[in-house]
This record gives sequence, C-alpha cells and structure tokens, in this order.
Amino acid sequence: MEKQTAGRKQLGEFAPKFAELNDDILFSEVWSREDKLSLKMRSTVTISSLISKGIVDQSLKYHLITAKNNGITKEEMAEILTHIAFYAGWPNAWAAFNMTKEIYQDEKDTTIHGGLFGQGEENVAYQKYFTGKSYLKPLTDSTKTISVANVTFEPGCRNNWHIHHAKTGGGQILICVEGEGWYQREGEKPQSLHPGDVITIPANVKHWHGAKKDSWFSHLAIEIPGEETSNEWLNAISNEDYNKLK
Repeated sequence: MEKQTAGRKQLGEFAPKFAELNDDILFSEVWSREDKLSLKMRSTVTISSLISKGIVDQSLKYHLITAKNNGITKEEMAEILTHIAFYAGWPNAWAAFNMTKEIYQDEKDTTIHGGLFGQGEENVAYQKYFTGKSYLKPLTDSTKTISVANVTFEPGCRNNWHIHHAKTGGGQILICVEGEGWYQREGEKPQSLHPGDVITIPANVKHWHGAKKDSWFSHLAIEIPGEETSNEWLNAISNEDYNKLK
C-alpha cells in the first residue's frame, strides 16, 4: 500500500499529532496489515461504516476512490451500496450513489480475456479478414522458431474462410483456452469448441473459426512448418449462415 501523507499535508501544522496518528498508525499500521485483511475488504468495511454514520462528504469520496483502486468494480460497488441501504438508511445510500456515479462514470469494460495467456493487442493488421474484433498475442518469435500466438475473438467475431497452403507439411493446430467457439471445414458440419479442445487443420483445407454469438473465445494458433507455405484469405461467413449455428 502507498505511504499515506494526507494527514500531514492537510493538518500537519494545525494538528501535527493527529496527522501523525492518521498517517503512521491508521494507514501505515492498520491498513497495511494485508496479510490479515485485504485492501479490498478493508475498503468495503470503511465505506460501509462511513455511510452508516451518514458521512457522505469528501472523506467518503476519498475512500470510494480508494475502494475503486483497491479492486472494487462498478458492479460490486452498486451491490454493496444497495445492501447498505437496508441497514444504513435509504437517504444515505442515495447520497453515496450520487458520489459513486461520478467516480465510476468514465470506467470502461476492463475485463481481460484470453485465458492464461492474455488478450494481447487488437488484431488491426488482419482486421479485413475478420467479422468483428479480434486480438492477437504472439507467444514466440516466428522468425526464430515455430509461430505460436493466442488469438482472442469478441462475441460473434469470426475469421473468413481461408486456406493454409503448403507444398509439404504446413497446416495449423488450434488449442482452445477460453470461452466457446466454432470451427468448420468446407463440406463438414460446424464443430462446437470449448477449452481443452484441440483442432488439427491439414494444409490446403478450406476452413474458418471464431467465437459463438454470446461468448468471448480464445485459442492458441500453432503454425506447422512446411515448404512453400502461404495463407489464402477468402470470403466471409455471412450473418445469415452464422446466425443459424446453434
């Protein structure tokens, strides 16, 4: 936890002993005991106590900001304040909600997908070959070894039909690591994918893969070495055909 200096900054000259107790005892000794109680839990206890006492001034605002920084999400905070309302009073909760909305108003969805390997950056370079947004996190240096990357699809995202060409060898292996998706080879029924599924895609086979409509989806893409390898990108899966998948 960061060293607290608010007491000395605001009251150091007027009430130096109070400032010392605030910074060095309350925060440095009590709040820092994370092995006994996490900062997130301490924030929950603190804002609950302040609201219960009807304290909805700058001290509450400070602790609401601290709670956010300590990992309490917007959804969790809304639930905490809703729960508090029945014990601390409806007006107190209303006042806290008004303050909390300002603190969380600019918060975007920061959920990280991609499973164990992480989401990576938006896959802008290949965006024209995808319907929806995808993200790419290279896991190896493809110029020095086998290419392995974690590919993450937002719900409904899928790539175009494509072919991994090779004179010999080549192809691709997909290892599913998070969410649910689809894989389809030309002329075959779509296959539902889940974490732990492994798909071997031979060279020169037309196929596509991506996420289901209501789920993020991530897989490792392993490029199999071969001779005279190249990728050919083809037409996209139409919304009509994709929406028929169940």
